[in-house]
Amino acid sequence: MSMNIADLRKSYEKAELSEDASHADPLRQFEQWLNEAIRAELPEPNAMTLATVGSDLRPSTRVVLIKGYDERGIVWYTNYDSRKGRELAGNPYAALQFHWVELERVVRIEGVVEKVSPEESDAYFASRPLDHRIGAWASPQSQVIDSRAVLVANAAKYAAQFLLNPPRPPHWGGYRLKPDAWEFWQGRKSRLHDRLRYRLDNGRWVRERLAP
Repeated sequence: MSMNIADLRKSYEKAELSEDASHADPLRQFEQWLNEAIRAELPEPNAMTLATVGSDLRPSTRVVLIKGYDERGIVWYTNYDSRKGRELAGNPYAALQFHWVELERVVRIEGVVEKVSPEESDAYFASRPLDHRIGAWASPQSQVIDSRAVLVANAAKYAAQFLLNPPRPPHWGGYRLKPDAWEFWQGRKSRLHDRLRYRLDNGRWVRERLAP
């Protein structure tokens, strides 16, 4: 028998999030939660959903991997000619979301996106495994292709061309989202969840509690 998805529920009771126990700086709060997710050995704690909006005003999402963070923002790498790259070129505002299911936590981050420097992209690209670097050349990301054979043939072609030293493709590199809003969500019993939002006000972070 098929299950009625409307009846699927769980009670969130693992932790709480209070103003007194949270950091005044949202980056420090994010760092704490990310490190706790890593230490808990969650599957892909570095996975985040990236939301962008195209010129047709249609939003789209996809999962990418965080590759760095500091006071300047959150960094990931991708193909600049992909759908997300084209949408960010036309509208640089985006949102990120981490969902650590086992910890009953969500982090949402909003802000403006810019490309990282070529030097940062070069350094990260050089650190990737060889097959990943070849793959960046082989995949015309988000374009229609006839079959998987196209990717396999492209990979073979670029592997033969570059051998062990493929350079960074000009269409591939990093983005950095510069946050102007953060939200930390901790599941709580009876759907009375904890939500703390941080927003920029004249250069300083204001922490507020939102109703769930």
